[in-house]
Amino acid sequence: MIKLYNTLTRKKEEFKPITNKKVNLFVCGITPYDLAHIGHARTYVVFDMIAKYLKEKGFEVHYLQNVTDIDDKIINRAKEKNISPEQLAQDFEKEYHKNMEELKVDSVERYVKATDNIEGIINQIKRLEEKGFTYKIEDGIYYDISKFKNYGKLSKRTAEQAEDGVSRIDDGKGKKNKGDFCLWKFSKPEEPKWESPWGEGRPGWHIEDTAIAEKYFGEQYDIHGGGKDLMFPHHEAEIAQMEAISNKYPFVKYWLHTGFLTINGRKMSKSLGNFITINDLLRNHSPRILRFFILKFHYRSSVDYSENAILQTKEELGRIDEFVTKLKEIQNNKNAESKKVNNLVSDTKKKFEKAMKDDFNTPIAISSIFELINKCNTLIRQDELEPKNAGDILAFLREIDKFLCLNLDIGKISWKLNFEEKIGIKDLPLEIKKLTEQRKKSRKEKNWKEADEIRDKLAKLGYQIEDTKDGLKIKKI
Repeated sequence: MIKLYNTLTRKKEEFKPITNKKVNLFVCGITPYDLAHIGHARTYVVFDMIAKYLKEKGFEVHYLQNVTDIDDKIINRAKEKNISPEQLAQDFEKEYHKNMEELKVDSVERYVKATDNIEGIINQIKRLEEKGFTYKIEDGIYYDISKFKNYGKLSKRTAEQAEDGVSRIDDGKGKKNKGDFCLWKFSKPEEPKWESPWGEGRPGWHIEDTAIAEKYFGEQYDIHGGGKDLMFPHHEAEIAQMEAISNKYPFVKYWLHTGFLTINGRKMSKSLGNFITINDLLRNHSPRILRFFILKFHYRSSVDYSENAILQTKEELGRIDEFVTKLKEIQNNKNAESKKVNNLVSDTKKKFEKAMKDDFNTPIAISSIFELINKCNTLIRQDELEPKNAGDILAFLREIDKFLCLNLDIGKISWKLNFEEKIGIKDLPLEIKKLTEQRKKSRKEKNWKEADEIRDKLAKLGYQIEDTKDGLKIKKI
């Protein structure tokens, strides 16, 4: 039984999709006016993992994301760059998809642009108008939150707070209530616009999500995901819109929210200017490291980013890689004696599965892997891990990597090499060991160009390598 923490009810609930094993999942997508940052990466890696895990458990998952490709931010940035809003949005959306490909976020079935769904957006606003939820002021058509008695039921409030996604709060003159939000914004001269019953304009931020979700999922669906900062007012607005024109409650059965990714305790955001783009991080670190950094924390917790935390993650991932290499060598040792080790894999599987089924508790699940590594390393030192055990563990790691997507089967370090004796230095970092071994292989294969490139890379990392008559030597610069 899988349990999810439902933000709407503030408790863990047994996961039961509306229709048998079919799961409709909607996650708020990007507004492509700038490069995506690692706070975005956290949300999208988490829901990619969730979607893939549910598929592994036999659910038929349909994962949908919107793309807010028309917005004040896009219009203003396009003016700064002297290009069209459409071109700006296309350029940054392309960068976003490249980032997601690098992070192995590939479970999204469909990305839908707001501008491709104008008809559905207008249709929803018409229905809200017919039911008396809208009014017109100078800059657009607004939703009257006083007409929706349950406004605030998700966040348990109706007022803004510091942590909210407030950068797109509508502040039109003449609003009836402070929290009223724009459904259709009248366009200014030279801005993108579409025809509507109320005049030329463009959609508000909130209405596109419900219109897109209704088109593909209907008036009610299973899971809505997004960052915690979107809970108010964005997700409250979605509920108010859809439940006002629908007879199905709740609009979404399970609401899941990722915690903040902070820097020095402050939420990472473009509006605060304290963000690190995915591109910036991937210039210095592997996508595997960023994905592992995200997944080793519980998705609902706040996580404080630092370079030291990334380096620690790198070392932890290196431990797993080295362990995998040990297992491969043992598995391929045809002369090993058969020594049965009871329950080694089954106990780990039970702990791992128990954690994952408890609201996707990846920290506990991942800790069970390191417990397994510690136990196995003891057995390996005692020469008591047989090839079948090694094969079973590798099979388990491949199985869980279908949704963790950390590429856990790439270990290439020959763990039996005594690096201290071979290259004359103790306690080499794992990355340096790997590069040194790769260079040794390149020289053996007479691939001198690659060997020189690795030498240069080692130099940038602070290590000088020498090829002597007595063999390879390395020293810290």
